[in-house]
Amino acid sequence: MAGVTTTDAGGGPATSAARVLVQALAALGVEDVVLAPGSRSAPLAYALADATRPEPPAGAPALRLHVRVDERSAGFLALGLARASTVGPDGGSVPPRPVAVVTTSGTAVANLHPAVLEAHHSGLPLVVLTADRPHELRGTGANQTTEQVGVFGPAVRLCLDLPAPDGRSDEARDLRRTVARALAAATGARTGDPGPVHLNVAFREPLVPGPGAWPEPSTVGLTHVQARPVAAVLPTVEPSPGGRRGGAPTIVVAGDDAGLLARRLAEANGWPLLAEPSSGARGGANAIAAYVHLLQHPLLGGSVRRVVVLGRPTLSRPVQRLLGRPDVEVVVIGARGADWPDAARNAAEVLLEPPARMRTGRMRAPEGWLEAWQTADKAAGAAVDGVLDGSFEGRRSRSGTRVTGPVLARAVAEVSAPDDVLVVGSSNPVRDLDLVARWSAPPVVLANRGLAGIDGTISTAAGVALGLPDRRVRALLGDLTFLHDVGGLLRGPLEHVVHLQLVVANDDGGSIFATLEPGEPDRAEVFERVFGTPHGADIAAICAGYGVRHTRVGDVDGLLPALAAPGPGLSVVEVRVDRSGRRALGERLAAQVVAAVADALQD
Repeated sequence: MAGVTTTDAGGGPATSAARVLVQALAALGVEDVVLAPGSRSAPLAYALADATRPEPPAGAPALRLHVRVDERSAGFLALGLARASTVGPDGGSVPPRPVAVVTTSGTAVANLHPAVLEAHHSGLPLVVLTADRPHELRGTGANQTTEQVGVFGPAVRLCLDLPAPDGRSDEARDLRRTVARALAAATGARTGDPGPVHLNVAFREPLVPGPGAWPEPSTVGLTHVQARPVAAVLPTVEPSPGGRRGGAPTIVVAGDDAGLLARRLAEANGWPLLAEPSSGARGGANAIAAYVHLLQHPLLGGSVRRVVVLGRPTLSRPVQRLLGRPDVEVVVIGARGADWPDAARNAAEVLLEPPARMRTGRMRAPEGWLEAWQTADKAAGAAVDGVLDGSFEGRRSRSGTRVTGPVLARAVAEVSAPDDVLVVGSSNPVRDLDLVARWSAPPVVLANRGLAGIDGTISTAAGVALGLPDRRVRALLGDLTFLHDVGGLLRGPLEHVVHLQLVVANDDGGSIFATLEPGEPDRAEVFERVFGTPHGADIAAICAGYGVRHTRVGDVDGLLPALAAPGPGLSVVEVRVDRSGRRALGERLAAQVVAAVADALQD
């Protein structure tokens, strides 16, 4: 039968097996593959190159190939492509498509680990194919050979070690069956728990193809795996008219990747919505922007008796304290994943979907509950704006009023239209955005909140931009995040153009630590060196070295013009941000919000 064996004139078993693997990946839904160069992975590289030719050879599937020289960047680029695939046509969330990433052997494999960990905690289906020496060379001191099997530990849903192909009968069938099993694990078809998988593929020489043809495509071994139903389609939320009030004072906490269901439940029941920027739920009249501060108020946060949690809360200590209170009933709703968010270990219920009484608005909070939060939030927003617009007295440069992190985040939020995509870096940028973003119709906001690391952010944003070419994509990140993944700026001249604006808040260090315990005044002696970590890097020169357009903004007046028109290709807007008063600014914001809310609720 066609395609059953791999013994042909294509350059030996390695070439034939690589071609079968690529055919199987495409047949099972993979559209994008990211490749880092190497020798042992050459059979896969040649097969992928054939699959991306304008006129592929007979038998070669059609794929999009992205080549990066740094495996760290390659891993996060693949992660960004997978993240982009979750964005539906209407901005809502859809199940992610699997994306493959290919490396050679040795340290190349280890460099994928951060991206694999983020994919694991974010539930994104990465298919990691690592080339390896055949078994007879392992443990012999052969060059670039180490123990690759199990290198990612429990972070992968499946790890398989494929022996070097030798052209035996039925080898192609077994390869297809292996890929089918791997894709089912990656997409969570059987478990409802998508995530990364690892196929370690051994190859013997010859590693380059000969003149032979591709094997004829075959379905032999391509096992069809029926997928477990997931909440890709939102449960119907249809509030009953005139729903009875008087239930427990309830709020909805929408963490990362909560989705539109969180907003719909809040609106159906008249509950305040505390939604992180990357929740996919932040918008509408129920969204409370200043919730971090309002949770401190006894009539608001202090009166909460039930919290409905969707997604994974990652940003706020006040939220975590609320979720751990013994007088608060915590209900977690999540249809996907083997685990659920309950860092406070206080969840009373963990549900696959909201119960009927919640979907139909029969759990409405007492009269005036939502209105009190909305009144307080309006007052808090005015107080925040007042502090930010007046916080620059005495902080002027020669060119104009200097910028703070929250002011920059506010400007980015203002220029982000509903059809835009905003990728947000960890540390202060996402928290600043959380404080100031007030959207009635929000953009799509994406972030690496699985482990909330700063690594790979540029590459992730580039993957998002490549995966969503018809949308304007912008990323807001700090200077240390930028420098950590500066290699993500590198794109070879033969690669797809990335249309992406990177907005870098350059405060010459890690200002988030100024807002935490290390930033307390009595700890100032060692702060700058081991926490603030000033670097003095010339971002303009770095961009010039990579051939990336660069604009520097030093004052408030230059912000909106620089952000509003990104233009084509990759560009960097460097915004010089003042961090000298970061802790004092946070304290002043909190004090002014408390005062404004007290006045508003007294009225």
